[in-house]
Amino acid sequence: MSLRFSANISMLFTDLPFVARIKAAKEAGFAAVECHFPYDIPKALIKSTLIDAGMVMNGINTPAGDMKAGEFGFAALPSRSDDFKRGFELALTYATELNCESIHCLSGHINPADRQRASDAFQANMHWAAQQIDDDITLLIEPLNHIDRPTYFVSRSDDVVALLRELNHPRVKLLFDIYHIQIMEGDLLRRLERHWPFIGHVQIASVPSRHEPDDGEINIKSIFNALIAKQWQGWIGAEYNPRGTTNQGLNWLAQAQSQ
Repeated sequence: MSLRFSANISMLFTDLPFVARIKAAKEAGFAAVECHFPYDIPKALIKSTLIDAGMVMNGINTPAGDMKAGEFGFAALPSRSDDFKRGFELALTYATELNCESIHCLSGHINPADRQRASDAFQANMHWAAQQIDDDITLLIEPLNHIDRPTYFVSRSDDVVALLRELNHPRVKLLFDIYHIQIMEGDLLRRLERHWPFIGHVQIASVPSRHEPDDGEINIKSIFNALIAKQWQGWIGAEYNPRGTTNQGLNWLAQAQSQ
């Protein structure tokens, strides 16, 4: 089988205007794109560009809020449920218009002493969000490491899976980002096996630099081989900061596609 790769155009091809990155990703060998926050671009323009390029928009994030003020989502913030719902509804309009397969629901930064209230808010908000979607969309929860985001609600894949077991909804899944999981937990292959039924999307980058995935301490070929062995049918999102231009660092993609 062949693995399918998606370019995160919030981080790749950033020397180009946003919509031009879609065609650039196609020409570079990607079969899909994903992004963080498309909300300042008209839905119709993104859609027409995707159609013209013959590309799929795989995933988007819910709005982060005021990132300059330290906000990064609201799903686990007890006092911001209305903000989460408004942001989710906006994300859903984009996902629906763009035939987008997944929405990553940002949980937000919390006070560690308020974790139980945050967990309760998360469960209530995600239960509500899951009632808003149909079977064409998957909601994703991603653990973000404590080096990059020290007070983010959830930083370990094991904890995300515990939350998903409690939520018990088939359309809410784990975003298995090997960059964050390697930093916080390691043991990637066994963790991939253990969490397999809960995984809704995979993302890749090197550790610790978050550059191309063929750099750093992770054996990316082993990850790809494991996904092939498990017959992974989803996308693998390239979400990293290129060392130089995006195209200069794509040897890993050519090698992966020849496996």
